[in-house]
Amino acid sequence: MTDDWVSLFSGGKDSSWALYRALEEGLDVSRLLTVHPAGDSYMYHTPATELARLAAESVGIDLVEVSPDDFGADDVDDAGAQGDAELEPMEAALREIAAGDDVGLAGVTAGAVESEYQTSRIQGMCDRLGIDLFAPLWQEDPVALAEAMFEAGFEIRIVQVAAYGLDESWLGRRYDADALAELVDLREEYGVHPLGEGGEFETYVVDGPHMDRRIDIEYDAVWEGDRGHVEIRDARLE
Repeated sequence: MTDDWVSLFSGGKDSSWALYRALEEGLDVSRLLTVHPAGDSYMYHTPATELARLAAESVGIDLVEVSPDDFGADDVDDAGAQGDAELEPMEAALREIAAGDDVGLAGVTAGAVESEYQTSRIQGMCDRLGIDLFAPLWQEDPVALAEAMFEAGFEIRIVQVAAYGLDESWLGRRYDADALAELVDLREEYGVHPLGEGGEFETYVVDGPHMDRRIDIEYDAVWEGDRGHVEIRDARLE
């Protein structure tokens, strides 16, 4: 029985960076775990998670997918209880993985940066399961993190925006040094977080040093007045 790690994985830049750093550290990541919320979510990255399957194939790690019912996150009275409830499908999936005869679950990786709301719940889940949490982005400088991603060779695309200062032109745009410089300026004017930690934007990683093949995507930009997202028409490994 090996010390298996599970990477909590959406395909976005933060969970992808946590996976990449775990592999660099020599952790035996044997599975990726993706939760596909049916609607909005307090705990999970939601856009373009259907592409996680291609990312897993490119990385070469088995993917476990969980598709819970709509969490009802658009009408919530108690945010704390909502977060706890949303975590249940993930925890159940990890318990099922840990119950495998050939698995010695050692821990999970997570891409949390500043959200105490999410991180405290993931840590609590790890405590209940008796496993470790590897969160290499936690409390790190966001600009330095973004620059490290670029330097490592991550190709990142913006797949959703919802903040003042971010218009339709950002949809599908590459998140790179030029975009980061603009986001730093927008932080001064509108309070936009350079990593989108407040939900200002969401991303998807189409290539990186941990991936064998780049993911090519075709999409339509959908703009809804003050926010927007990309709808994937086609996606394939190059």
